[in-house]
Amino acid sequence: MKAKSFFEMNDKELSNKIAELKADLFHLRFKHATNQLSNPMVIVQCKKDIARAKTVQNQRALTAKKANN
Repeated sequence: MKAKSFFEMNDKELSNKIAELKADLFHLRFKHATNQLSNPMVIVQCKKDIARAKTVQNQRALTAKKANN
């Protein structure tokens, strides 16, 4: 996913998407361990998507914290 799509989500949707991506990563790791995964680069892409989503979430938290001060 592109970072732009994460910016377009609200906080609740973003939290749900992170949980969904983490679950996907778990299943991908399981498939990789049992040699059922045809393309192991999918794991790398999933990790990057999680990092992008968490970055957007962290930026929003810092922005909210600065607005409160």
